[in-house]
Amino acid sequence: MTLRIVADIRENGTTIRLIGRMRAEHVEHVRAEIVASRAPTALDLDELTLTDVDAVRFLVLAERQGIGLEHCAPFIREWISRERGVSMQTKPSIVFVHGLWADGSCFNKVIPPLQAEGYEVMASQHSLDSVKGDVATVKRTLGRVKGPAILVGHSYGGTIITAAGTDDRVAGLVYIAALAPDANETSQSHQNQFPRTDVFSYIEIADGRVWLRPDGIGCFAGDLSEREQKSVWATQMVPVADLFDQKVEGTAWNAKPSSYIVATKDRTVHPDLQRFAATRMGAATTEMDSSHVAMLSNPTLVLDVIRKAAHAVETSAAAQRV
Repeated sequence: MTLRIVADIRENGTTIRLIGRMRAEHVEHVRAEIVASRAPTALDLDELTLTDVDAVRFLVLAERQGIGLEHCAPFIREWISRERGVSMQTKPSIVFVHGLWADGSCFNKVIPPLQAEGYEVMASQHSLDSVKGDVATVKRTLGRVKGPAILVGHSYGGTIITAAGTDDRVAGLVYIAALAPDANETSQSHQNQFPRTDVFSYIEIADGRVWLRPDGIGCFAGDLSEREQKSVWATQMVPVADLFDQKVEGTAWNAKPSSYIVATKDRTVHPDLQRFAATRMGAATTEMDSSHVAMLSNPTLVLDVIRKAAHAVETSAAAQRV
């Protein structure tokens, strides 16, 4: 018997009956019904006869997000309670690391969903004065969250997490359209191996900083609305002129599990550089039809990659306790 989903949507809320056996392959279907429902929403589990660990973890998450679980069989309720305890013990923290011409607000579409799922999340706000200083800021941020942690670096943020990720508190790395220099490379020498991208025709050096001009925002975030593009440009952090020529020690992707999101329409970091970096580090790679700011234009897909990386850390932590 497979799973049947019956939604009863009324003026005062929605009850979704789950009938039969719920397994991992059914989770997205149930999630879609919840999204389409009228709040408040409850899952009626009276006719749920069997489940697996991924389905139970989904029920834990649903309950945490305010979804009611009605008529839950004792064995399922006990399993939910057990998984809730395990989840709290093993769920990694997530630290986001921005790049040039952006700040921590560039992650504002992915932070709230992760927080709602019980992850401890912070975004490093670094000055772009020096690579050494930016790495130190990320490490200070690691000190404000529970370990283990996953570092998520965008653009030049990839250079930072490559160095900061050698910290023992870091369990995994996620690169979003990011640089990932090797031990003998700087950000600039890494980038020089590939064609110059369009964005560098729209920069201006003033007061010792490299500024993105307003007419260059399309090269950076061209698949966002005009309003969003203006907001991204207005909140840009600007680097010192020699930032890409600076080097610090540490190449975390040589030793830590890594994931890489390739933005195929990127006009800031060349997509071929991204594919090269992902292949060189042996990363789990996902390609997205996106500009440079995939976390703003494709947040759902970016969240999926981060969740998979986090789940791998959770699974590893659970296995070590056995």
